[in-house]
Amino acid sequence: MNDAFGLRRMRVLVTGGTRGIGRAISLRFARAGASVIANYARNDEAAQSLQAEAAAEGLALDVLRADLTLPKGLAAVQERMQQGEGIVSLVHCAATGVHRPFEQLTSRHWDWTMALNARALFELVHLLLPMMQPGSAIVALSSAGAVRAVPAYTAIGTSKGALESLARHLAVELAPRGIRVNILSPGSVQTHAWDAFPDKEQRLAEALRRSPMGRLVTVDEVAYAAQFLCSPAATAIVGHTLVVDGGTRVVE
Repeated sequence: MNDAFGLRRMRVLVTGGTRGIGRAISLRFARAGASVIANYARNDEAAQSLQAEAAAEGLALDVLRADLTLPKGLAAVQERMQQGEGIVSLVHCAATGVHRPFEQLTSRHWDWTMALNARALFELVHLLLPMMQPGSAIVALSSAGAVRAVPAYTAIGTSKGALESLARHLAVELAPRGIRVNILSPGSVQTHAWDAFPDKEQRLAEALRRSPMGRLVTVDEVAYAAQFLCSPAATAIVGHTLVVDGGTRVVE
């Protein structure tokens, strides 16, 4: 790939970086020359699998188990990212939530979802900002639920809306420092995250029906978009929401 899309001299924290889209982004960035820390919270098996794959390819990729909703988890991230040299960037993929109608949601569901999906980005930028410099980039992964009403998605969709608003405010405040902030909003990508939907097959079938491409978006296609947003090729892209959905959102 052209050097304009390369990520050499960049250290990147990818939250939720060991499974699904996050895993694809971790590998893509490492293959583009970045030194990657793939954060995860619980699944050691997935983390070990990613690390083994990266080691087999000779990639600069390590994993870090840390719960981003807890002070000790954030402290672990700060300590790890203070090690090494290079431009520090952040891709926030980590997400959680409960797929239930509004009347079945509790304040516990709400707080848990907001803590990881939105507040964690706020906390991480505070921690990493002293390490960032001109050329650093922040990408927040969102979803269509941030701007559309999706069944059984109230808590998650609201958290993604908050995430997008935070990213836009950060984009304006950090641009004078040469730090770019953007939003990446994938369409339907078949990953483990769909297992939480009670009507998974129906929703995937509908996404496929609406796709002008006649297929779902792949994790690698989302990863390439994230690479672009963090690369020198995107130096004039600030506060933008890049939708990678194969055109489904323009189809009735």
